[in-house]
Amino acid sequence: MQRQKENAPEWAGRIFKLRERLGLSQAELGARLHYSAMAVSRWERGLKEPPAQCWIQFGNIAGNPECWFFWSQAGLKSTDIARMFPEGRRSPGKAELPELEIVLAGSGKKTRKLHALPPKMKLVAIPVLGVHAATRGETGHPSAELGGVAAEGMIAAPEMWCPNPSDTSCLRVKGSSMAPSIVEGDILAVDCAQTDPGKLSSKIIVAWHRRHGLSLARFRQVDGMEMLESENRNYEPILLRKDRNWRIVGKVLWWIRQAP
Repeated sequence: MQRQKENAPEWAGRIFKLRERLGLSQAELGARLHYSAMAVSRWERGLKEPPAQCWIQFGNIAGNPECWFFWSQAGLKSTDIARMFPEGRRSPGKAELPELEIVLAGSGKKTRKLHALPPKMKLVAIPVLGVHAATRGETGHPSAELGGVAAEGMIAAPEMWCPNPSDTSCLRVKGSSMAPSIVEGDILAVDCAQTDPGKLSSKIIVAWHRRHGLSLARFRQVDGMEMLESENRNYEPILLRKDRNWRIVGKVLWWIRQAP
């Protein structure tokens, strides 16, 4: 087993020790994270830092209490989550109400007990990625692979809004051709586990094309034809049979925007 470099940063040592504790080779750990053994080797030697999604996955694998070191590397902190709740409910006594359960999106499920809230209330912490999905007339993020994209922050949402937490991420919107429903700057929650065209007709999706990048549109199936539509009818629908380079990335579960 390869030894860790002595002058490597603390986070590199934590990854190395986690892998040793799990009894995994670099190739086996990389396979669990969908990365190569070479990538794991670089992380353990401190040559390259893992992306935010991997830090979240490391936290899920490590378990409590070590998970919070790894999650903090991705920008997730328990104090940040606590600020979402009214001041008077941050530190109630344990006997008053059951505890809140936090589920990490983007890489499976682990929980962390926080402050008391109503029974069975569970939140999903969803990474907000630093990429855009574009509407017609704009160009989105050039890659459909979101696993290596750094998270800018986190959004906590009710579990019922996120049927597949491990495959859900948030993206920002670029462009206005989906207005008035969705406008530039909105944040979308995208479930990448939902890509079956037979279940997505009339749903808003994120698709990808090598020329257009990540794109936002409404998916339609009409008389055997598949198409992508904008809310702005000045744009003609895109017939997918005429361009086979389109790929469905995921279903848009919901979106939010900041009040003006």
